[in-house]
Amino acid sequence: MKKDLLSINDLSKTEILGIISLAEKIKNNPEKYRAKLKNKVLLDIFEKPSLRTRLSFEVAMYQLGGHTIYYDLAGSPLGRGKESIEDTARVVSRYVDAIMARLYSQNDLIKLAKTSSIPVVSGLTDYEHPCQILGDLLTIKEKLKKLNSIKIAYFGDAKNNVTHSLIFVCSKLGIKLSISCPKEMRPLDSVLRNSRNIEVTQDVSKAIKNANIVYADSWMSYQIPKSEHAKRVKLLKKYQVNSELMKKAGKALFMHCLPATRGEEVTSEVIDSKRSIVLDQAENRLHIQKAVLLKLVR
Repeated sequence: MKKDLLSINDLSKTEILGIISLAEKIKNNPEKYRAKLKNKVLLDIFEKPSLRTRLSFEVAMYQLGGHTIYYDLAGSPLGRGKESIEDTARVVSRYVDAIMARLYSQNDLIKLAKTSSIPVVSGLTDYEHPCQILGDLLTIKEKLKKLNSIKIAYFGDAKNNVTHSLIFVCSKLGIKLSISCPKEMRPLDSVLRNSRNIEVTQDVSKAIKNANIVYADSWMSYQIPKSEHAKRVKLLKKYQVNSELMKKAGKALFMHCLPATRGEEVTSEVIDSKRSIVLDQAENRLHIQKAVLLKLVR
C-alpha cells in the first residue's frame, strides 16, 4: 500500500524521528545516496508560489539521481476548472513516480492523494506545512543536540500552517510550545483539541520564559489581502521578535521559515544576529526532502 505525507499528524513519533535520522545520514554522507532514486520522476504541482519548496525538492531529486517536472496550475486544465483533481491524479499516476503538491486547500491535497496510485507529499497548504517542520526539527537537533526537554516560543499570527504543524509535532514529541498571539489569530480549535504541552497566551513575557527556540512567521501570508495590512500590523505589533524580546530569552536561538518581512514580525538585528539559525533551517529543507522522498518512493 502506498504511503503519503499530507500531515505531521499522520506520522508516529517513531516515524518522525526516523525521517530526521535518515536526513542526518544523508547530510553527512550525500555520496552514498546519489543514485537511490535513479530514473525516478517527481511531479511538482504549484498552486502557491515558492522559492525554498521548489528549489529544495528539485535539488533533492537531482542529487538522489532522479528528475523533477515543475507544473504551475495557473495555466493548467485543473487550475482553470476544466479538469477534476481526481482525473488529474489518475492520469499523472501513469506518468511519474511521486507528486509534491503545494496547494491552498488541504481537502484538495487529500483528494489528490486518495485518487493517486503514487505517493503524494505536501509542499504546504493553508492548513499545514509538514516538511518545513521536519526540517526545523533537524535544525533544532543539530543546534541543541536533543529534541527532548526543550521549549519553543512562537510569536505572531498563529492561525496558520506552520503553527498547526508545530502543534502536532510538539504534542507527539513532548516538546513544550508556547504560542503568543492576538486572540483573533489563535490556532484552530480543531488543531488544539487533542494537543499536549501547548500553551496559548497573549503575554509575550510568559511565552518567552525559559525558551530554547524563538520562532516567528510572516504576518502577511499569501492569501491576506493588502487592504488588511494596516489592521494586522496594529494587532501584531507587540508580538514582533526584536532585540528587547530576545534579551528576555537568554541564549535562545531564533528561527523563521522564511520569507521574512524585516520590520514586521522580526527586526534585521535579530534575523542577522549570531543567534539566528534561519539559513541552516532553510538548508535543512533539502536534506529532509531527500529523506522524505527516500521513505516514500520505491
